[in-house]
Amino acid sequence: MASKLKKSDQVIVVTGKSKGHVGAILQVLDDGYLIVSGANMRKKCIKADPQNNIAAEIKSIEGKIHHSNVALYNADHKKKIKVGFKTVDGSKVRVNKASGEQV
Repeated sequence: MASKLKKSDQVIVVTGKSKGHVGAILQVLDDGYLIVSGANMRKKCIKADPQNNIAAEIKSIEGKIHHSNVALYNADHKKKIKVGFKTVDGSKVRVNKASGEQV
């Protein structure tokens, strides 16, 4: 089955602590999770490694979000959209369910 969300799509977070955040999909994981830029930020502690001249630090990284907690975002209308599929010239394409235009 084709995925409704793909890498580099603009999405809006619908639920959770990052609700309302708009960002691009950085990575689509196999288990139904996504990595969205700037959303669901986590802290990661990096240990010091004096042999390789690496200092200890605390980094902020994006955590994974389940695909059901995000929706595709239309920047023109500034709201979320539902995605459906349509066959055009023998190929399956994603379309906006409300307007019928191709995503």
